[in-house]
Amino acid sequence: MKEESLILRCGWCGTDPLYVKYHDEEWGKPVYEDKLLFEFLVLESAQAGLSWITVLRKRENYRNAFAEFDAKKVAQFTAADIERLMQDSGIIRNRQKIEAAINNAKLFLDVQKEFGTFSNYIWGFLSDKKPIINSIKDHKNAPARTELSDRISTEMKKKGFKFFGTTICYAHMQATGMINDHIDGCLAK
Repeated sequence: MKEESLILRCGWCGTDPLYVKYHDEEWGKPVYEDKLLFEFLVLESAQAGLSWITVLRKRENYRNAFAEFDAKKVAQFTAADIERLMQDSGIIRNRQKIEAAINNAKLFLDVQKEFGTFSNYIWGFLSDKKPIINSIKDHKNAPARTELSDRISTEMKKKGFKFFGTTICYAHMQATGMINDHIDGCLAK
């Protein structure tokens, strides 16, 4: 077994145990399950303008606040639920982001009806539904957006999704393994 000091990881995860665990076990790993894709849709939208570690530290609170990321339940949230969430210090209390999560849950369900699963839809943007594995020497050279994230974001905006611009879309693609931007030699690549 390698000594911890000899293990190569992407520099962005630093040494925070929560960030390291997320990096090693989740980031860049392909996700095809709709419930987890919805979870990342909510979390990435909440992250807009903030650091990912901020959202990651609130992930369990989001799980509790947003009905275990059950899109059907979130789609039924009412004005009273929005007010409840605005008082929840365990999440990011931004009304627009909360409303976007509810809006996006409804649209997520519409996409499931149209494509069978949200996974079929989102992964359908990739050739043979296979992840893109980039060769990156330094995480600072990873793009924040690509033509593909532009296209997906534009299509999702046409469907009415909120807080899903091209940068958030690209982050979602990285989080769900549609794109693998682990640096070359990273243990998680």
